[in-house]
Amino acid sequence: MNEPLVPAGALGASAQPDNDAGADAAGQAQLAMTAPATPPEPSRLPESPTCPELPATPPVSERDLRFMALAQAAAEEARAAGEVPVGAVLVRGDEVIAKGFNHPIGAHDPSAHAEMVALRAAAQSLANYRLPGCELYVTLEPCLMCAGAIMHARIARVVFGARDPKTGACGSVVDAFANPQLNHHTTVCGGVLEAECGAALKSFFAERRRASREARAAARGEGQGADEASGSIG
Repeated sequence: MNEPLVPAGALGASAQPDNDAGADAAGQAQLAMTAPATPPEPSRLPESPTCPELPATPPVSERDLRFMALAQAAAEEARAAGEVPVGAVLVRGDEVIAKGFNHPIGAHDPSAHAEMVALRAAAQSLANYRLPGCELYVTLEPCLMCAGAIMHARIARVVFGARDPKTGACGSVVDAFANPQLNHHTTVCGGVLEAECGAALKSFFAERRRASREARAAARGEGQGADEASGSIG
């Protein structure tokens, strides 16, 4: 008896001939070729961090300029005495309590810096070794010795002119006033009339170097003159 014919579409997947699988693969490839191309997603670059804005430098007040000018006048007294021209004034409110200028050579005192002299004079004037509420204006950044005395005196604020890259204790070499472990914190403002204060110091040292060179040249000249005189006598 003849077997009934079964349509090819009714056969199971396992009974499909190999050429059907190839046709399916070719159809999928054709669909892929005819489908609209999806544009690639643009690569995402990491966003650059936003730089924080630096705080604006507060303008120098007329009051600070006035008292720093007085400190400059005190520095000229040091220059007149042949000392490094550094001057200081100590004020309370709008009143000048004391002033001082640098004279360790003349006083034979290594502690006779302008700040120390002003602190001593103010303490004597107010009959108190503590000077709360007072401000100290000095033409050069205080050294570590003076910074310690300023803190012991409980000075409220220090204003200085030129920075000292060799011994400055307000940030140039060390920052004594920024130590949170200390029990007294003084506000510091630097760079007031910095160019003028720095120029005074530079001109002083330039003049001293020039005088030293002239003295050495004069000594050499005298020595040569003495040698020539002794040679002519011989």
